[in-house]
Amino acid sequence: MAGVCADTRRRRWLTGVLGVLALGMQLAGCAQVERRDGYVVDTSHVAAAHNSRVYHLVMHYTGHHEARALHTLTGPQVSSHYLMPLPARQFRGAPLIYQLVEEKRRAWHAGVSEWGDRRNINDTSIGIEITNAGPRGTLFGLYWARYPDDQIEAVIALAQDIIARHDIDPVNVVAHSDVAPSRKLDPGPRFPWRRLYEAGIGAWPDDDTVACYAAVFSAAPPSLITLQAGLRGYGYPIAVSGELDAQTEDVLRAFQLHFRPRRYDGQADVETMAVLWALLVKYRPGVVQALADEVDAYACSAS
Repeated sequence: MAGVCADTRRRRWLTGVLGVLALGMQLAGCAQVERRDGYVVDTSHVAAAHNSRVYHLVMHYTGHHEARALHTLTGPQVSSHYLMPLPARQFRGAPLIYQLVEEKRRAWHAGVSEWGDRRNINDTSIGIEITNAGPRGTLFGLYWARYPDDQIEAVIALAQDIIARHDIDPVNVVAHSDVAPSRKLDPGPRFPWRRLYEAGIGAWPDDDTVACYAAVFSAAPPSLITLQAGLRGYGYPIAVSGELDAQTEDVLRAFQLHFRPRRYDGQADVETMAVLWALLVKYRPGVVQALADEVDAYACSAS
């Protein structure tokens, strides 16, 4: 009887060992198994119903040199996902970019901010800080530091990668000044937004549509309240009040810094309005339809 019990125990022990070995072989054969503290996670079954939490890509300049930027952005007050050196450093023939925060984490780069129907843009964005001195006062007015070609090529490569991975809408590739127009000017009027657009990054109006609306608005410009509604519909944080207040001038200046950097005085001139409507026709046609009582929705839509 004792021998039978011993055989039974040996069989049970062997069965248990074989079971553990089989599980181990299963786990070893699955490349998507992660052992964590106290449990194991199998990530081989991926749900189809999901999307990125990232909706926006925000461009900044540092306003000072690289060493100071690194010190500031790795300190306790502010941060950014990426810092672009000046000039772009090379590592084995490719641009070297500092990643300071994982993209899945929330960096503190945009501050009090708003774009479209979202506030606190830090929650939904990736921030790129570009090493650039920004504006400097001279006897002839502000001088804005340029962005070297190799640095912009590195920005383009990084931005293309981010946009592809997170499926960011062109209108949501924005300047810090776009989402915080009363506080910020970066990345300033020398940042080459059109060059980025030609590389598949962000939004830009079509020249023919701008020219068409410039002709239309030279004869009959939209009212200020309609202009404010157009800016709001595109994404800018502006109250539709009908008053040319400080907020409206700030938003117009931010819009001009991005899309008409030749002159960014915050005034509602014909060219600014034409650029805005060309953008709305291209990217926000529903807004154009909503404002059709004053501006013909089809006036330049096929230009």
